[in-house]
Amino acid sequence: MLFLQTLVTGLSVGGIYALMAVGYSLVFSVLSFSNFAHGAVIMLGAYIGLGLAAKLNLGLGLVLSGSIAGAGIIAVLNERLAYRALRQRRAPSLYLMISAMGCSVFLENMVYATIGSRFYSFPKLFDHQVVEIAGSALSLLDLAAFGVSLISIYALHIFIMKTRMGIAIRAGVDDLTMCSLMGVNTNRLISVVFFLAGAFAGIAGIFLGIKYLVYPTMGWVTNKAYIAAVIGGLGSLPGALIGGLILGVLETFVSVYVSSIMRDVFSFTLLIILLIWLPNGLLGHEAEEKV
Repeated sequence: MLFLQTLVTGLSVGGIYALMAVGYSLVFSVLSFSNFAHGAVIMLGAYIGLGLAAKLNLGLGLVLSGSIAGAGIIAVLNERLAYRALRQRRAPSLYLMISAMGCSVFLENMVYATIGSRFYSFPKLFDHQVVEIAGSALSLLDLAAFGVSLISIYALHIFIMKTRMGIAIRAGVDDLTMCSLMGVNTNRLISVVFFLAGAFAGIAGIFLGIKYLVYPTMGWVTNKAYIAAVIGGLGSLPGALIGGLILGVLETFVSVYVSSIMRDVFSFTLLIILLIWLPNGLLGHEAEEKV
């Protein structure tokens, strides 16, 4: 059935969007700024995974682990080198966002200068395998991307709700200054938040690279993830998941049943309509200043 195949593909794309949107929401929930360097971290995570798969012939599990660790470390370094000094000087959120844009451009051009502008494809980790469900041939890659997305986001939810660091992060979302006064090491807390955001960027980069290609500007697809985060409500992890799935399914059905040219039109129209009626997204909370 074409409908079931389209639905699974949409859920797969939506799961990747959700992974990327979680990174945006994590940083935004604590620091109240949009980290536009997140797309570059996703791109670098994809290159790390590509190197592990192509040069070392590692399997998917090790490739994912390496990309998670590498992208997480890059995200932490990005925060320490580009954002920490601004935070300590209590710079407005707009300055952090401008710094993030500069980091994104720098990282992309660094890849252009060192690796080049070629498009690379992953080795056949899934070998285009399909499974038969209800008479439909479903891609194993799509099922894996959707499954890993759900498991990863659920694991993050457990971490946030059940661990001491997770409790500290939730307290930091409410009032980071009060956390500092209560003895919480806020620099460490923020480093953990950026590592988690980078880890999800690494997972997203792997599946994005396997599904499509790896190239220096692939991080710009995070524009869609940002839309998903806004739809769900910036700062809300369940909202990031819901927004990603809604956007992925909508885009896929529009591409199949209407026109691939109209896909982006529907995506941005949905965003505009939703923000008119729900300015904070589906699960977002009201805030005085959000940039």
